[in-house]
Amino acid sequence: MHRRLLGYCLLAALFVLCARSAHASRDTVQFGSTIHVSRDSSIHDAVCFFCNVDADGTVEGDIVVFFGNVHIAGHANHDVVTFFGNIKADSNAAIGQDMVAMFSDVRLGENVSIGKDLVTMFGRLDAPSNLSVGGDQVVQPPWVFWGPLLIFALVIALIIREFRNYRRRAYMRNYPFPPRP
Repeated sequence: MHRRLLGYCLLAALFVLCARSAHASRDTVQFGSTIHVSRDSSIHDAVCFFCNVDADGTVEGDIVVFFGNVHIAGHANHDVVTFFGNIKADSNAAIGQDMVAMFSDVRLGENVSIGKDLVTMFGRLDAPSNLSVGGDQVVQPPWVFWGPLLIFALVIALIIREFRNYRRRAYMRNYPFPPRP
């Protein structure tokens, strides 16, 4: 038993010693602070938690945002993904690959081009007719998620209410009514 545990510890130590550090010289990762790409500059990837990405310049890689908004005025050469935020692309903006918005609203300007797929799950899409999408366009409105969830919550509330009424009636059945003076 002890030899097996010692073997596992030595194997874990070997993995730690052989691990290489990640090198990302042009990637930007923020937590709670806005990432701003100016018009003359470019970055590779932008990852943001609880903050916004404002890309006036060029983003060579992906833009991923959790609980924040994305504003694209320039070019995003790969994917744009947001969870629980909004995406706004100005007129003549370009997204090289996919645009995915989960529980997010998407507002696109005139002559916006998306290289591959546009996916909006449980959010709204506000786009003009001259939107250029190279692949599929999937839009699931919010009621597809919130409607069944609301019905499920109402059924659970009704079950709880009826159970409480049943318990109250059972209690009152054994209680002398009106109370004795």
